[in-house]
Amino acid sequence: MILSVNNIHKSFQEIPILKNVSFHIEDHDKTAIVGINGAGKTTLLRIIMGELPADEGLVTFAKDKTVGYLSQHEAVSGENTIYQELLCVKQEILNMELQMHTMELQMKSAHGESLEKLMEDYASLTHRYEQENGYAYKSELTGVLKGLGFSEDEFDKTVSTLSGGQKTRVALGKLLLLKPDLIILDEPTNHLDLGSITWLETYLLNYRGAVIIVSHDRFFLDRIANKVIEIDNTKASVFSGNYTAYAAAKEIQRAAALNAYLKQQQEIKHQEAVIEKLRSFNREKSIKRAESREKLLNKIEVIDKPVEVRADMHLTLTPRKESGMDVLQAEGLSKAFGPLSLFTDLSFELKKGEHVAIIGDNGTGKTTILKLINELLPADAGTIRLGTNVQIGYYDQEHHVLHPEKTLFQEISDDYPTLTNTEIRNTLAAFLFTGEDVFQPIKTLSGGERGRVSLAKLMLSEANFLILDEPTNHLDIQSKEILEDALNVYTGTVLYVSHDRYFINRTAHRILDLNRCVLTNYLGNYDYYLEKKDEQLSRIEEKIGQTKNTAPEAAGSDAKQDWKAMKEQQAAQRKRENDLKKCESEIETLEARNAEIETLMVSPEICTDVAKLQELNKEKEEIDSKLTDLMEKWELLSE
Repeated sequence: MILSVNNIHKSFQEIPILKNVSFHIEDHDKTAIVGINGAGKTTLLRIIMGELPADEGLVTFAKDKTVGYLSQHEAVSGENTIYQELLCVKQEILNMELQMHTMELQMKSAHGESLEKLMEDYASLTHRYEQENGYAYKSELTGVLKGLGFSEDEFDKTVSTLSGGQKTRVALGKLLLLKPDLIILDEPTNHLDLGSITWLETYLLNYRGAVIIVSHDRFFLDRIANKVIEIDNTKASVFSGNYTAYAAAKEIQRAAALNAYLKQQQEIKHQEAVIEKLRSFNREKSIKRAESREKLLNKIEVIDKPVEVRADMHLTLTPRKESGMDVLQAEGLSKAFGPLSLFTDLSFELKKGEHVAIIGDNGTGKTTILKLINELLPADAGTIRLGTNVQIGYYDQEHHVLHPEKTLFQEISDDYPTLTNTEIRNTLAAFLFTGEDVFQPIKTLSGGERGRVSLAKLMLSEANFLILDEPTNHLDIQSKEILEDALNVYTGTVLYVSHDRYFINRTAHRILDLNRCVLTNYLGNYDYYLEKKDEQLSRIEEKIGQTKNTAPEAAGSDAKQDWKAMKEQQAAQRKRENDLKKCESEIETLEARNAEIETLMVSPEICTDVAKLQELNKEKEEIDSKLTDLMEKWELLSE
């Protein structure tokens, strides 16, 4: 065990946040902490790290174990370059290199016992240098930086000139290179694009230490977690498995709790009716029986009604007017900012009712495409045509559709003057703004709260074509699920940009992948995209080769080698995953047959049949032998 958390209590201004929270983390656990916004997840991490005192309880780390923590808004600062900042982590190796170089110079002039002693010390030092991965630390450092989305030409950028998100990525890179026994990450995917998130998933899956993650990225948690700790209504519950397993178990638990509550309520009503009936007889004996029943009823520990988190927020998106079948046609779009060309000659179209996701790395121009459609930016070339009766509803990640100085009430009433006060309040209440909340200025709201206001405005619009830029940013998991459900029953057309793979998987009918200035179409959700994207890589290569004939041959060769290496690596990973699934399936089949044989061997009709028993026994021995081999194969594949 690497960490023990026992009976943690924490309140702010007498409002309890955490009550009697207890769990433990084993040496190789990959643990997710989940809960709605404000549940106390970050508070719990800060208590674990000693940044915040608990009111009661104890946090204990195993002796001699190291811990690394990346908070939600942690970043680096200073005048180091990105590369130098990460190189600081390897200072011990740099010191060893300097010491080895000094000893090499000394050995040139040393003789006799002095030389022998130097050579012995040098051998010991080089052995330690090798153990600390000294011969490969530069490639390790480069691999981490590239994995987190930095290109080699950015390595020399000064940290002080970076954006907040880039500084956070540098801080994450330093933490990963430190390789502590326990890594604690608070929303690590917030500033990463899809490629970097996938890289981080693989890194953490293969990480030898323990990991604790707070994240709203359900796809990420599905791949990483083998344990989920839910913070709900101040209490912690521990579930085995990944996010999907937790969600299924939670649903069963919620249904059981509701069933127990309803049964108890039914029993209470029944007892109250019996007591009332007995009293109505107005006889001494019946009154005593009524009093006896009443005492028993008063001793019952009443079950609280289970709170359904999602029941408080309702989102219904209904287009008021039908559009034509052809919703959007974009042809030959090009856009550049100064010398930076985002894309050239992009073409695509949308039909009525389609839900289409645009994906790609940061900086490829996904949001720019949405802004071109909304006429917030002019295209350098190309045309965009909207179909008949198409009305756009736009949700942007910076929430420019909101007015900071207005209150929530004014924001709705000014844009929809025909609504009554009651209708405005009901709309805001559907997005969890009640009472005096509606008179808050927009500028005082958090990112998640602004997102809810933007969604409220979107719900009131008569749009039949929704354009959404990162709609799940700052939303907790429950709010994401509400939005997913609303989009899935929405009969209009949807075009959105998102890094949330779980959200894409649940809501997209089609995916447009903007990769290296090429827009590739996939007729399916995110799982389908993962399955088919490698088949498209060679086509993209060919297209890029045709459009970049002016590039030096060596650069083209290097790019081709990079793509080939990536394809081989992805193919090898897929093969391992498929082999593992196949192995697990074979083990399951053989174990089922083994159980069937054992049942048959003790059945009355078989146990007296010697020939049949020998046949079954022989088959069982063969199965046991195969299972032994398969178990060994499974262990290798799992590692």
